[in-house]
Amino acid sequence: MGTRTFFHHREEEHKEERQQSLQMTSTTRKKKFKTSEEEETFSLSELSIAAALALTSEISQDYKTRREAAILELEQRGQKRVWFGNDMEKLEKEVIRNCRLLRVRADRKALRRKALEKARVEKEYIELRSGRPPMFWIPLRVHAVWERMEVKLACTVLASPPPQVTWYKNGVRIDPRLAPAGKYQIKNKFGMLTLHISRCSMEDSAEYSVEVKNQYGEAYSFATVLVRKYYGKESGFDSEIYRRSLMAREADFAFPLKPLFSREKEPFTLSCYFSSDLLEHQRDITWFRDGELLQNSECRELKYQDREASLTVSCAYKEDEGFYTIRVPSLDGYKEQTTYVFVRDAAAETAGAPGSPLNVKCHDVNKDCLILSWVAPSDNGGSPILGYYIERCAAGSEDWVPCNDKPVKTCKYPVLGLAEGQTYQFRVKAVNKKGISHPSKISDPVTTYDPSKDKRVTVVPYDEGRTIEIFKDDLEGHIKIPLPPTNVHASEVREDYVALAWDEPDPRGREPLNYYVEKSIVGSNSWQMVNLDMPVNSPRFALFDLVKGKSYCFRVRSVNKYGISEPSLPSKPVTAGAKLATLPPPSQVLAFRDTKTSVVLQWDKLKDGLEPLGYYIYCREIGTEEWQTVNNKPVTCNEFTVPGLQPGKEYVFCVKSVSEAGLSESSPETDPIIVRPAIACPSAPHGFVLLNCGKTDMTIGWKPPKRKGGTKILGYFLDQHDTSEIDWHEVNIHPIPQRVYMVSNLEEGHLYEFRACAMNMAGVGEVSEPSDLFRCEEWTMPEPGPPYDVKCTEVRDSSLKLHWEAPLYTGAGPVTGYYVDMCEEGSDEWNQINKQSIATTHMKVSDLETGKCYIFRVRALNKAGIGPPSLPSDPVVAKTKPGTNEIELGVDEEGFIYMAFEAPEKNDDSEFIWSKDYEGPPDADRVQTEEKGNKSKLILKDPSEKDLGIYSVEVTDVDDDISASCTLTKEDLDKLLKRSHEIRNPLIKLISGWNIDVLEKGEVRLWLEVEKLSPNAELHLIFNDKELTSTPTHKINFVKGKGLVELIIQNFCADDKGVYTAQLQDGKAKNQFTLVLVDECFAKVAEEADAKRREWKKKQGPHFIENLKWKVTENCEVLLTCKATNLKKDTSFQWFFNKKARAGGVFDPQTGIGTLHIEKVTKADEGQYKALVSDDRGEDYTQLDLTKAAFEDLLKELCRISALSATPLKIQPTEEGIKIYTDVKYYTDYMKTTWYHKEKQLESRDRLKAGSTMNQIWLHILNPTDADKGKYTLELFDGNNSRKLSTDLSGQAFEDALAEHRRLKEAAIAEKCRARVVQGLPDVATIMEDKTLCLTCCVSGDPYPEITWFKNEKVIVFKDRYKMDVKGTVVTITIEKVCNEDTGKYSIYVKNKYGSETGQVTISVYKHGDIPIGMEEKEVSHGIIMKKPK
Repeated sequence: MGTRTFFHHREEEHKEERQQSLQMTSTTRKKKFKTSEEEETFSLSELSIAAALALTSEISQDYKTRREAAILELEQRGQKRVWFGNDMEKLEKEVIRNCRLLRVRADRKALRRKALEKARVEKEYIELRSGRPPMFWIPLRVHAVWERMEVKLACTVLASPPPQVTWYKNGVRIDPRLAPAGKYQIKNKFGMLTLHISRCSMEDSAEYSVEVKNQYGEAYSFATVLVRKYYGKESGFDSEIYRRSLMAREADFAFPLKPLFSREKEPFTLSCYFSSDLLEHQRDITWFRDGELLQNSECRELKYQDREASLTVSCAYKEDEGFYTIRVPSLDGYKEQTTYVFVRDAAAETAGAPGSPLNVKCHDVNKDCLILSWVAPSDNGGSPILGYYIERCAAGSEDWVPCNDKPVKTCKYPVLGLAEGQTYQFRVKAVNKKGISHPSKISDPVTTYDPSKDKRVTVVPYDEGRTIEIFKDDLEGHIKIPLPPTNVHASEVREDYVALAWDEPDPRGREPLNYYVEKSIVGSNSWQMVNLDMPVNSPRFALFDLVKGKSYCFRVRSVNKYGISEPSLPSKPVTAGAKLATLPPPSQVLAFRDTKTSVVLQWDKLKDGLEPLGYYIYCREIGTEEWQTVNNKPVTCNEFTVPGLQPGKEYVFCVKSVSEAGLSESSPETDPIIVRPAIACPSAPHGFVLLNCGKTDMTIGWKPPKRKGGTKILGYFLDQHDTSEIDWHEVNIHPIPQRVYMVSNLEEGHLYEFRACAMNMAGVGEVSEPSDLFRCEEWTMPEPGPPYDVKCTEVRDSSLKLHWEAPLYTGAGPVTGYYVDMCEEGSDEWNQINKQSIATTHMKVSDLETGKCYIFRVRALNKAGIGPPSLPSDPVVAKTKPGTNEIELGVDEEGFIYMAFEAPEKNDDSEFIWSKDYEGPPDADRVQTEEKGNKSKLILKDPSEKDLGIYSVEVTDVDDDISASCTLTKEDLDKLLKRSHEIRNPLIKLISGWNIDVLEKGEVRLWLEVEKLSPNAELHLIFNDKELTSTPTHKINFVKGKGLVELIIQNFCADDKGVYTAQLQDGKAKNQFTLVLVDECFAKVAEEADAKRREWKKKQGPHFIENLKWKVTENCEVLLTCKATNLKKDTSFQWFFNKKARAGGVFDPQTGIGTLHIEKVTKADEGQYKALVSDDRGEDYTQLDLTKAAFEDLLKELCRISALSATPLKIQPTEEGIKIYTDVKYYTDYMKTTWYHKEKQLESRDRLKAGSTMNQIWLHILNPTDADKGKYTLELFDGNNSRKLSTDLSGQAFEDALAEHRRLKEAAIAEKCRARVVQGLPDVATIMEDKTLCLTCCVSGDPYPEITWFKNEKVIVFKDRYKMDVKGTVVTITIEKVCNEDTGKYSIYVKNKYGSETGQVTISVYKHGDIPIGMEEKEVSHGIIMKKPK
C-alpha cells in the first residue's frame, strides 16, 4: 500500500510539471510568433496538440507506473516461492501473468476512453470559441466590358468554419453544368471567391450576387455587369478605337471553319484563313477545345503564317475530338469561329474488336493506391464489351505491366500495390468476344504521395515573410502502440470490387503506420484478415473476389514497429456483387434539317437528377443495316449538328447515354430525314441595274439572293426612294415573280434608289442594301442597253458556260451580237474574250487557269455600235467542285436511249431544266422526261439525226450552281442504236461453246453453257436434221438457272457421228449453236471413250491408282513404289524383274502401297520391273522400264545425291604416303571423278594413285616430296552438274602429314620385322600317359628371334625327357613318356629387337581307358588327341 501511495504522489508531481511546461511553451510561442493580425488566444491546432500531448503523456506514465508495480510484486512473490518445489508454482505464475495482462488491457481501454472524451470536449470548446459568421472583407465591384470579352468577379470572405458559397444571376442560381462548356468557372481558394464569365454577350448584362453562409450566419454581396456593344463614332465614346479603326481595316475570317474528320494515331491540321493580314492588335490568336485554352506542346503546334492560322496535332487521339474555337482580338472585343473535329477509331488489329477507351484519369491518389477512371468507347465492334484490361508503366521504363487478370466490368478501377513516390502512367484496353482493342491514350503522369502530409504540418509566419513549420509527427513521439482507425466505410461498391476508406487515428504518432483489413460475413462472429501478406500504407483498400449477394462488415487495425492496435469499429454491412446499372437512354430524339450535308439533333436530358458523362450519337442510312458512330468522344450538350452526310440521302439517328457502367440502350430511332438544307428566309437580293428608262418609268433588274433558304423563291418586294424625299415607298403590294420590273409614275429628272427583299415559304428575307442612284431620264442613245442576268454554269477546272439575257433597250436597231469581257478578281483590267461578236446569248469560256477567280461582263452590239457593259457577274472560281456529276448516256432495259443526271443536292421545290443547244427545252414530241429522287432522265422517243446536239440540264432553287451538259454526236448515236437493237432483239449470250468430255465409264458428254435463263426458256436439240428426245442411252439435261445444256451418250459408236445443233429461246432472246462431230474429231472421241470404258471395267477389281515409279533416297538407295486400291483380304501382290518373280518387295494391304528396296544399284539391276495385283475379280499391273536412258537417268540422280553427300576433303597420312579422300554415301562407276593439283589435272602414275571404294573416293600420294605441296581439288560429275571439293596440302598441314607418314612407315617396318609365333600350336592338346608329345610351331623375325619355352610360367630346361629342335623357322618341342606331372600350360616366347610374342597351349594327360568328355576328338599319330572348345 505504501508503494502504491508513493507512485501516486510521483504521478501527480509529474503531471503538474507537464502542465506547467505546456503552459510555458504555449506562452512563449504566443509571444515569439505573435503578429498584429493574431488574437490573444490559442489557435485550434495548438490547443489540439496540447490536449493530445497531455492526455497521451498521462496515459503513458500511468501505464509505466502500474507496470513497474506489477513487476516488483511479481518478483517478491517469486522470491517467496523459491523454497517451495511443488507443481503449484507454475500454475500460480500463469494465473498472475494472465491477471496482469487483463489489468493492463483494462487500464488501456479506460485511459483511451478518458483521452477521447477529453479531446472531444476540448475540440467542441475550441470550435465554439473560434466560430464566426461570414463577413465580406472585400466585396464585389461593378464591371463594364465590351461584347465578347471576359470578366472576372472577385471578393474576399472571412468565416469560420468555411462557408457554403452560391452565385446568382438576377436572382437565379448559376449552375456551370447547365451552361455552355467553359461559360462559367467558379473558384474558392483561401477565402478568395471568383466567378469567371467567358465570351460575354449582351445577355450577360445582369446583376450578379454571391451568398455565403455557415451555422453562425450568412452574408451577401452584389455587383452589376454591363456588356457594351460598339457602334462606331456615333456612340459618342471610345474615339481612340474609332480613330485606330480608320487607319487600317481589320482582318476578318475568309471562310467559315468546316468540320474536320481525322483518325486515331494520324495527324490532322485545322486551318483558318483570313481576308487580309492581321493587324498588330489581332495577332494574339487563341484556340480553345470545349472551352479549354490550348497551348503549344510536343504533340500540338499553333501557328500563324500568310493569312492562315493553323492548329496541328501530330498524333490524334479521341481525347482530341471536340468543339474547336479560334478567337481573334478586335477593336470592339474579339471574333471567333467554332467547328467540330471528329477522330475516328483506328483500324482494329482483329476484325470485330472494339474501339479504344478514352479519357483515362487518376483520382484519390495515395501512397500505394489510386482510383483509375475512363470512358467507354462508342464502337463495341458489333458485340458487347466484356470488360477492360488496365496496364501501368513506371517512369523511366517502357514495360507495360497488367494491373488486373480478369476484365473489369465498369469504367472505374482501384489500382493497388504501387510504390510511394513513384511516377506512373496508365492505359486501358477494351475486350469483347472478337478480340482486344488498341490501347487508350496514355494518362497524364501521376506520382503517388501521402495526401495527409500537408494536414499534419502547421506553418507559423513571423518576421516579415519568414515561416516556421511545426510537424505534428514531432509532437506525437510518445505514441507507441497506435490507436485504431476510425470511420471505416465502403466508398465504392461495384460488381468487381468493394473499395474501403477510413480515417487515420488521431493522434497518429511519429512512426509510419500500416493497416490490416479484416472482413466478416454478417451474422457470423469470425473475422478474417484479408491482407496479411501485404500491409496497406494508405487509408484506402479494395477487396476483390467477394461472394456476390453476401453482406460483409469490415474493420481495420493500425500497426507500426511497436505493435498493432485494437480493431476499429466495424463498418456498416456491405452487400458484394451489386451490378452497376447503366443509365436510361435519352428520350424525344428529334432530327431537323440543317444544311445540305448536316442534320441537327436534339434530345431531352435525363430526368430524376441523373447526370451522364455524355452522349454518343449514331446514324444509319435508310436501306442499310449498319449503324455508324458519329462522335467518339461523349458530348455533354443535348443538341448536336451531325456533319459529313450525303446530300439527298435519308437517315435515322439514335443516342446512347454514357456512364461509369458503360453505354445505355439505344434511344428510339428518329423519324427518317432527308439531308437537305433547312428552310429559312432567303438572303437579300443584290446587283441592282437600270435596264431601260422612260420619262416617268424605269425598268429595274436585280440578281437573286445568294442563299435561297432551301426552297423556291416565291417573289420579290421592291421599294423606291426619291432622294428629294425622306421616306421609302413600296412599289408593289403583291410579290413580283420575276427579277425585272417596270416602276411607273416617277418624276422626270429625279434621282431614285431601290431596294428589294425576297420571299419564300419561310417568309420574307432581309432587305437589300440600297442600289446606286438612277436618274429618271428617257434613253434616246442609238446603242443598245446593257445585257443583264450574267451567270456562269457548268463550272469546271478549265472551262465554264456563260449565259445572259438580251438588253431590253435595243437602241437604233436590233442587237446583232455580243462581246464578252473577263478579268481576274482583284484586278481592274478587263480583257475581251471573243474577237468576233457572237449572236447567241451563251458562250463557252475555255482555257481558264484552275483555282483562279474570274468575273465576266457582256456588251451588246447593233448597227450604231457597242452599248454599255452589263453588271459584272458574281465571282466564280474555275474548279470542279467535289461531287460534281456529268450527264450519263445509255440505254435502259427496254432499249430506250436516255440521258440521265443525278444532282448531288436538291430541294423539295427544285426542278431539272433540260435544254437543247441552249435554245430552250427539247421538242416534247421527241423526248420524255422522268424524275425520281435526285435523278432526272431524258428519254429519246424515236432516236434519229434530228436529236443530235448539245443537251444541258440545270437544277433550280439551289444556292450553288448544279448543271452539266453533253454532246450527242453521230458516232455516239450509232453505238447507242446498236445497243438498243441488241436489247430489243436480244441474243442469248454464249459463255462456253460446245465441249466434249469423256466420262469415267466411257460415256461421252456434249455440253455448252450460256447466260442464265428464265424458267420459261425452251431447248430443241437437233441431230442430223432430227430432233432428239431424252432416252436412257441419250440423256438430255437442261439446267435453265445455270444456262447449261448437256447430252450424255451411254455407248458412243458410229451411229452417233454427225451434226448436233442446240436451239434456245428465252422470251425475245434466242440463239442456236452447232457442233460438227465427224472424221478425225469423231475418231479421237470414240477411241478415248472405248479406252475409258475398258479402263472402268478393269477398275471393278483390284487396280493401280499410282503407277510404278522410282525414287533415290538420301542414303543413295533406290525405292520403287506403286499404289493399288479396291483390295480384298485374298488379293495378292507380286514383284517381277525381267519377267521373273523377284523377292524382297513389301506390300501393305491397308494402304495398298507396294515398295521394292534396292540398297546398292549396279548394272545388274538394269531391266524391266513389274508389279502385279490380282484376285478372283481380276488383275492389274504396272511396269517400269529401267533400261538405257531411264536407267541412265536413275544413275544420274544417284550420282547427284551421292555427290551432294560428299564430305569435305580430308588428309590422312599412311605408311606408304599421304592420302586425300572424301566420304560418300554410295559411289558408282557412272560418277566421273577428276583430281586437280594446282588447277592441273592429275593422272595416275607411279607416285599418284587415284581410286575409290563403295563409300570413299581417294588420291594416294606415295613417298611425298615438297613438289606435292599445294591445293588439291576433286571434281565430281553426275552427268549434268559438277561439284568441286578442295583442300590445301601445304605449310604446316603438309609438314604434319609428312611427319605422321614417316612415323607410320617406321612403325610398319618394325611390325614387319618383329618376332612372331606364326602358326602351329593348338589351344589344347590331350595325350595318354606314356605317350610321346610333340608340339611344332613356326616363328619369324628379322633378326632371328631368341626362343624360350615355359611351363606354368617357369622356364623349361631341356634335358632328359624334354627336347627342343629348331630347323629354320620351325621349332619343335618333344616330351617323352608323358605323365600326369606334365599336365599344364606351355608357352613359347620369341623375342628380337623389334618386339616379342608368346604362343600358348594347354597339355592334359589322361590315364589309359579314360576319354575326355565334351570335346570333339580327332586321332593323330602317337595317340594324341587335339581338341578345341566349341
